Amino acid sequence: MDIHFATLATAKAARTRWRQAAQLRQRRPTLRIGAAEEGLVPAETEPDRPGGPAVPAVSRTEQRNPMTADIDIVPTEEVLRLLHAEDATVAGAVADALPVLAAVVDRVVECVRAGGRVHYFGAGTSGRMAVLDAAEVVPTFGLSPDVFVAHHAGGDRAFGAAVEDVEDDVSLGAQTASAVSAADVAVGITASGRTPYVSGALRAARRAGAVTVLVSSNPAAPLAGLADYVVVADTGPEAIAGSTRLKAATAQKLLLNALSTAAMVRLGRTYSNLMVSLTSTNEKLRGRQLAILMEATAADESACRAELSRCHGDLRLALLCLLSGQEPTVAGPALAAAGGSVRGALASWRGDSATGGQ
Repeated sequence: MDIHFATLATAKAARTRWRQAAQLRQRRPTLRIGAAEEGLVPAETEPDRPGGPAVPAVSRTEQRNPMTADIDIVPTEEVLRLLHAEDATVAGAVADALPVLAAVVDRVVECVRAGGRVHYFGAGTSGRMAVLDAAEVVPTFGLSPDVFVAHHAGGDRAFGAAVEDVEDDVSLGAQTASAVSAADVAVGITASGRTPYVSGALRAARRAGAVTVLVSSNPAAPLAGLADYVVVADTGPEAIAGSTRLKAATAQKLLLNALSTAAMVRLGRTYSNLMVSLTSTNEKLRGRQLAILMEATAADESACRAELSRCHGDLRLALLCLLSGQEPTVAGPALAAAGGSVRGALASWRGDSATGGQ
């Protein structure tokens, strides 16, 4: 058989197998599981969970993948197609986790509205995914950098280089989480669901009274008992056994992006699907502000430039002024009263309760 068609057949078989696996996986409800304060609950002794029997003890992220067993003896393009076929299954695994993630987003929104913070804890690749999300939410949504806080085992030096031993340090995780309060949400990120650093952090967060969340690719995650919400994207065995920087990390990126973005939408930091809260720290972003204002209001460039100048570069305020016809001195307090939501401020004037949840 021609290599190209053989490769397509292999990719098709992989997609079919994972679709079948996804159909067999039960959609997990929001899980609120009591903490195992006296020690980790070994996967092999975990009791049956609501909705089904106990799942296998060995993390699926560590198992060999039969679909890529010959990856080292096929041509380069087929290596890439095999990798791509595995990557194509990630979105489906993430989709299965969305009901639980939605509940987490709602808790995050409550937390941030009340002045709390969201703490991410992770080691290795998981920690890097956390750092990326926490860093990017700041300029995208004009958020203070102390709202989403990433704690990466090993600190800054572990971001650009592997520092493998720190992930085994339970006490380091607990120490890092000492700043977590009862007003916060603590999110532990670990592909295998067993990382000791994350264990220490989640234990400390629970003792502080925070909402705890576990993000994992292991349906049998031993740390599940430490989390109020368990978000599982069951990505299965990696193309290279145990290399969770592949599918599991991709799932983490999707889940964290979705969590922070959905929370910002619910908090009114977008108008429609426009980034009206972005921070204009360079020429490109100032140009984007102008383009967004023109798109949202249908006003011409000169009017938008003038309004942005009058509002001292505050895009949401300029948008509200142009849409409502109000002066900044009137629009500013209305925007603040609506928690920064342009729709909310407009609705308060129009007596319209349909604010889109913002």
